[in-house]
Amino acid sequence: MTKIDYQTIREIAEHGPDDISEIYQFPAHLIYSSPATLAFNSPGAEGYGVKRAGLAVPESIMLIVAPGCCGRNTSLISRIKGYDHRFFYLMMDETDLITGRHLTKIPEAVKDVVDTLGYKPSVVMICITCVDALLGTDMERVCRKAEDFAKVRVRPCYMYALTREGRKPPMVHVRESLYSLLEPKPKVATSINILGFFAPLRKTELLDVFYRSGIKTIRQIGTCQTYDEFLNMAEANFNLVINPEAYHAAKQIHKRLGIPFVSLERFYGIERIHHQYQAISNVFHKQLDDEEMYQKAKNAIQELKELQPLSVAVGECLNANPFELALSLVEYGCQVKAIYANVDPSHFAYINALNELSPETKVYSNMEPTMLYYDGGEDEVDLAIGKDAIYYHDQSAHLNWNEDMQPFGYQGLIDLIEAIREAVK
Repeated sequence: MTKIDYQTIREIAEHGPDDISEIYQFPAHLIYSSPATLAFNSPGAEGYGVKRAGLAVPESIMLIVAPGCCGRNTSLISRIKGYDHRFFYLMMDETDLITGRHLTKIPEAVKDVVDTLGYKPSVVMICITCVDALLGTDMERVCRKAEDFAKVRVRPCYMYALTREGRKPPMVHVRESLYSLLEPKPKVATSINILGFFAPLRKTELLDVFYRSGIKTIRQIGTCQTYDEFLNMAEANFNLVINPEAYHAAKQIHKRLGIPFVSLERFYGIERIHHQYQAISNVFHKQLDDEEMYQKAKNAIQELKELQPLSVAVGECLNANPFELALSLVEYGCQVKAIYANVDPSHFAYINALNELSPETKVYSNMEPTMLYYDGGEDEVDLAIGKDAIYYHDQSAHLNWNEDMQPFGYQGLIDLIEAIREAVK
């Protein structure tokens, strides 16, 4: 059998963040794209990829400018309720690919689409693919020209798989494009925004904690029903950033509109959740009361401990940082045998803590070509969490934990434990 390349948590910790193995580095070798293939995931097919994200603004439509092969998966999204009649296509032929001729057609295509609709959309999102990345297309300029010609707001969104691991991946850029539509408004001291995801948060105490502290209005892009309601996000006194992919957008909003921001992380470790609320209390000089939910989460953890011994494999195709989730599960008594994820310097706070508790946990890279031969047999577990972990462990209990609506805070931890209990029944 072909040797599968991996490292243990101990080996990764010993090398440190400045000496991460080539196993986990994208530019270092050929890539076996397991998670991307499982998710049918150009930066935009399943879940909130570029295409659905680009339509997060109410009353918007999208013009996809692409060869047929790049546009085909949109047919899956257009079947989702609320997305039919919102996608339009400008197909590129071979001459367009060679000469860039399609760029001169975009303004007229935008006008034709708007005239056909019979109403004026809030914005037309122009979705382009890797072809234009290779051509070096200045889409900002193209969109400005389309705005002047069609008399409608036009913004770009880039379905560039080539930049997925770059400084500004497609899902980072699409957030900047969407929030660039916000215009200055007088600030309201009791209004805040939550930036990060495109679907609303699942039920979470986070909103209640801020309401009890005196906040009256909390907006998320996923709860805005009209374009005017979306524009009212510009009146916020500050932004809560709960997903690192929204960090650049928050910086741009701060620069353009003067709205400061605070970053929160999604944790499944109860003490990390508690310490984060304490830190936020210090920042805003207001006591955020989390005692009731803290006790509920402790009770849920006790229920998880009653399931032990429980062996687990953790993937990266889920609503969690795989290393933080693995650390949390180990802290609650689980045995985490394998993690399927790439290692980043930002993970080392969790890796170093895991090294104290579970140094022999194996870390596999989903993109490592030798994973073609991996069948999960030597890492047999009771439960696999995440689509990629499930793929490797077809005989185990399964938990996807990857819904559109995002878990957060104590309630996210409680919901996870309940889902684990249901999965292993």
